[in-house]
Amino acid sequence: MTKLPDFNLEVYLGKWEFAARWHMTPSDAQTLTIKELLELADPADRAAWEELPLGYIETWGTPKLRATVAATYKGITADDVLAFAGAEEGIYCAMHALLTKDDHAIVVTPNYQSAEQVPLSLCATEGVALRPERNWDLDLEELAAKIRPNTKLISINFPHNPTGKIIDRASFDALVALCRKHGIWLFSDEVYRGLEINPARQLPAVTELYERGLSLGVMSKAYGLPGLRIGWVLSKDHALLSQMERIKNYLSICNAGPSEHLAIIALKAREKVVGRNVALVRDNLKAVEQFFAEYPGLFEWYRPDGGCVAYPRYLGADGVEAFAKRMVEEAGIVVLPSSIYHSSLGPTPKDRFRIGFGRFQTKAGLDAMRHFLGLNRSAA
Repeated sequence: MTKLPDFNLEVYLGKWEFAARWHMTPSDAQTLTIKELLELADPADRAAWEELPLGYIETWGTPKLRATVAATYKGITADDVLAFAGAEEGIYCAMHALLTKDDHAIVVTPNYQSAEQVPLSLCATEGVALRPERNWDLDLEELAAKIRPNTKLISINFPHNPTGKIIDRASFDALVALCRKHGIWLFSDEVYRGLEINPARQLPAVTELYERGLSLGVMSKAYGLPGLRIGWVLSKDHALLSQMERIKNYLSICNAGPSEHLAIIALKAREKVVGRNVALVRDNLKAVEQFFAEYPGLFEWYRPDGGCVAYPRYLGADGVEAFAKRMVEEAGIVVLPSSIYHSSLGPTPKDRFRIGFGRFQTKAGLDAMRHFLGLNRSAA
């Protein structure tokens, strides 16, 4: 196994996320306090919280959590759910359970770095790029041309980080059919599912449709509860889930019981928790679009289909890396420049940055960006 490189996004945010005044690139929606979340609990769950023992829990996740997660999908049972300490652990365990040095994997780019680096550390891995000139759409012909006899896995992410792209249902169905034809596992990072700008664009969870589909979910993004560190992978192949569970024994072993209980409360109150965040995302998106419309010569805007991040283009002569560096160092405004989304699997755009719009402070942060640009009119 190849040694994993530094995780560029986490290194960058580790330096600036809590040190800077304006975090304008968050990948999660607005969070809740424990008090606010507990106010959504039914009497039985609130009483159980008060009496919760602080011991180890089941490696698979508590039966109640797994059943509650399953209830948010169609045709999924608790036996199809394996809980993890966040989404990252789920990616790691799934890739290690599925891939060997003799396999081949295909991964959509740009991406969350572990989506490519973990399979790349295990086997031959190729990228299929989402390109701005194609409106960030998935090129199924290019993907099909990269399939080899030993292709074991295709990894996708829609709504996509960082572009917010959602492929249409016909393309999604065609991708599932392609995987079924070749017997390929389809790993679907669905952490932004539920934050569609237009609810009609929501795709099914791949595990709902495909016997070799794996769906990755987490409390961090649409629910806005990253501090719980609760995620899951769905699969109809219980033997595969068992392999993943054995790998998990070398990592977190089990989740934190209090976190799983709080996740259950949030999942049961899904309509209120996610509904609030969807409304916030849609309102903030209008403000973000207005901001970029004010600077037509400096930015090129692309409207995301879902999630709470977007990937606009920077047109300034100084380049996006210098722009992002000056903003954070001079004004305490953090965005993610395109170097963070560099891929080992092929070229990615070098003139873009990620902006997030899922939190309460979005509009105030846009005003801070306006102030910075006003002080630097030569750049604008």
